[in-house]
Amino acid sequence: MAVTTCFNEMYEKGRVRPPYRQLEDWTRAMPAELREMKQAEAEALFRRIGITFAVYGEGGDPDRLIPFDMFPRVFTAREWARLERGIKQRARALNAFLADVYGRGEIVRAGRIPGRLVHRNAAYEKSVVGFTPPKGVYSHVVGIDLVRTGPDEFFVLEDNCRTPSGVSYMLENREIMMRMFPELFRENRIEPVDSYPEKLRRTLASVAPLKCEREPTVVLLTPGHFNAAYYEHSFLADLMGVELVEGADLFVEGEFLYMRTTEGPKRVDVIYRRIDDAYVDPLCFRPDSMLGVPGLMDVYRSGGVTICSAPGAGVADDKAVYTFVPEMIRFYLGEEPLLNNVPTWQCGKEADLSHVLAHLPELVVKEVHGSGGYGMLVGPKSTREQIEAFRARIEADPDNYIAQPTLALSTTPTFVNEGIAPRHVDLRPYCLVGERIELVPGGLTRVALTEGSLVVNSSQGGGVKDTWVLAE
Repeated sequence: MAVTTCFNEMYEKGRVRPPYRQLEDWTRAMPAELREMKQAEAEALFRRIGITFAVYGEGGDPDRLIPFDMFPRVFTAREWARLERGIKQRARALNAFLADVYGRGEIVRAGRIPGRLVHRNAAYEKSVVGFTPPKGVYSHVVGIDLVRTGPDEFFVLEDNCRTPSGVSYMLENREIMMRMFPELFRENRIEPVDSYPEKLRRTLASVAPLKCEREPTVVLLTPGHFNAAYYEHSFLADLMGVELVEGADLFVEGEFLYMRTTEGPKRVDVIYRRIDDAYVDPLCFRPDSMLGVPGLMDVYRSGGVTICSAPGAGVADDKAVYTFVPEMIRFYLGEEPLLNNVPTWQCGKEADLSHVLAHLPELVVKEVHGSGGYGMLVGPKSTREQIEAFRARIEADPDNYIAQPTLALSTTPTFVNEGIAPRHVDLRPYCLVGERIELVPGGLTRVALTEGSLVVNSSQGGGVKDTWVLAE
């Protein structure tokens, strides 16, 4: 599995692959001066719009401009059709798993997944056991992180079932590319992504609670402007045409949730929440939370409001639970997985732990609940001292770690100071789950801008690209 050569998505056997042919002409016709001018223009647009992200704990101003690479990543219609089928299959299975573990628990009783991975999981919420959310949907926005290793080889790195971020970059990347290079969109038939906000709003409205007997009122709940993803929260609320609210804007009265407005209280039916479970309701979870709404969970469990995604959905995107998603697909859907997992060792298993400790320099090791590129070891890129320090952490708490082979992530051409060079990429499509399951053709491509790096997260120096799906 761990290979040394990387698949270049633009070039194969010295020739330009068909989806990139017109881009080759485009790059050859662009002198360095024009490229630098366009890159500066893109950065100015990002800065003017306010597309920044926050890195906490580093002191000073935490807001940074996310690096944007102008060279788009391209998929054919056939490639995307295959990915779309696999992503939808995975989203169905993950939601079936959540409905099961908060209901009858059949997959655990059948011995197909260890009960301890579910019931001892920090993301498992006992407060919603036995409760079925509207339409039986727990995770309404599923972000599936994918990597490519060959012409027809794709792997799922992880699942994000709570509040996957980054969709604003997907939309703004496209907007900026269309503004700077309109000729590219005249010459290439590229599937649009601008329907995402409309699809998201339709998805949220489709899961309105039983007690909603009119056009549902949807709001987006944010922790506030100090949150790293606040730009995205306000951006999506604006495009959906819904109110952006904080916990203090909402209150419970009787069986319903209300929003304070200048015209008096207005009932709220669906919350697209962008805060963690622990902060949703201080009467149910963390009592010191100032971000949530006291009594919200009582209204939720009585069918007065829908929370998207459902509290407790995080148990499905745990990195140890991830290893069982192919089994979920077989168990719930009676199908074979269309997208493969990366082979994974669970350090909580004695045999797996022995293998991992013996091969640390070759592996990628991740914390089970880690995110953002933190809490991980990339063995081939680490020093002996870093490897030994990580070894001690694994030995101290094996259950907290999983390990995977170091995949040769595919590369795409990327504009760098020296010109154009290959850089490693991944992809996060956003699958919407409501009355129907749908996704726009594309997603967020993240790129590791440092030569040789496999870490694409923006907090670790990664950037973003526009992602094209060519129409048939």
